[in-house]
Amino acid sequence: MKEITRRKFIATATVATGFALAVQPISAEVITTDAKGLVAGAVKIPVKDGEIPAYRAAPATGDNFPIVLVIQEIFGVHEHIQDITRRFAKLGYLAIAPELFIRQGDVTKLSNINEIRPIVAKVPDAQVLSDLDATVNWAVKSAKGNGDKLGITGFCWGGRITWLYAAHNPKVKAGVAWYGRLVGDATELQPQYPVDIASKLTVPVLGLYGGKDTGITLDTVEQMRDRLKSSSSKSEIIVYPDAPHAFFADYRPSYREKDAKDGWKRLLAWFKKNGV
Repeated sequence: MKEITRRKFIATATVATGFALAVQPISAEVITTDAKGLVAGAVKIPVKDGEIPAYRAAPATGDNFPIVLVIQEIFGVHEHIQDITRRFAKLGYLAIAPELFIRQGDVTKLSNINEIRPIVAKVPDAQVLSDLDATVNWAVKSAKGNGDKLGITGFCWGGRITWLYAAHNPKVKAGVAWYGRLVGDATELQPQYPVDIASKLTVPVLGLYGGKDTGITLDTVEQMRDRLKSSSSKSEIIVYPDAPHAFFADYRPSYREKDAKDGWKRLLAWFKKNGV
């Protein structure tokens, strides 16, 4: 895209309605969280080159809410990610899921994952980290968020970003990374992976991984665990032996209710323990 076209695109873009086309049909086990007692919906986040859309949910009354950044899967900020923000809001959090691919394209409108991957591959880590900084700034200045109680959680693609943002922003109190890739080949756009920042990490991150995940092998999980030993972060990694990739995704066949519920319970305890 030419710059002017891209700027115009992100200025008019909005968050998805419903589930991403690439994840149909939706599982009967899908969890639906209503917006009663909440302020929930699409917002615009001011960033360096304009605005990006985001979905936010927060209690309808009160202020000074602890902030949780919710980082999307490869499928964008579709209904599943939006539902997760509402789950957090029901517990008293201001939860925000910014559209982090939107300059490169709207992946929620694509029906084939093979069309989505090339778009996501063009997303620079530096852009993502900058957008998340802007999202935190917006949360504090415009949405009654408490910048001293900042947490982050992400799924799949967002799991990797959770580790990286925890290293980027020391103001994060805690992170929870769900099956995010730990090891990979560095590129100009993605110069580091979690294993590269593990030893220098100061923010406590809880990693939740599946023992049957064919894309994130257990040897890479052990490699990450080993690197974390030399950090001051007190990070931990939990492996669910029989869980596949995306075991938290209740709208997909990969969902494993027992492990997903245990992971969510651990997430909430991790945030509470670390001041989010």
